[in-house]
Amino acid sequence: MTISIGDTIPDATFTVMGEEGPKEMKSTDLFSDRKVVLFAVPGAFTPTCHNNHLPGFVEHRDALKSKGVDEIAVVSVNDVFVMDAWHTATNSDDAITFLADGSGDFTKSIGMELDLTERGLGVRSLRFAMVVDDGKVSVLNVEDVPSSATASSAENILAAL
Repeated sequence: MTISIGDTIPDATFTVMGEEGPKEMKSTDLFSDRKVVLFAVPGAFTPTCHNNHLPGFVEHRDALKSKGVDEIAVVSVNDVFVMDAWHTATNSDDAITFLADGSGDFTKSIGMELDLTERGLGVRSLRFAMVVDDGKVSVLNVEDVPSSATASSAENILAAL
């Protein structure tokens, strides 16, 4: 089942890099009683993700926050060390929370997996962006083509708010 507008985000555990190393972050802690913009990329450091998708959310952070967004997070089926290196390489400071979905459990639970095995990348995530209000999806933009970052862009999420 693919997640839809009005659905509740399922219970999931992400991994984030803390001051003392990797730590768990529960979906309930991230999404409960808050407005969160969550966007997903097929892979950290991949060209569209690194050059087009992520920078828009960093650039529009203040505008998104002015619309009542409490947090902006990116999720990818990458390990926490890759996500932390991507965070450092992009100089995004505290603008974005980098969530590792290393085994793709969250991605699979919302029906957003993308099989890129033939390209040597394994199972990844479709590219999407959503707004989650108190655990419920209120906006959901999924790309038809993984190499495109238009429907799921920060500008389109900002316009939907």
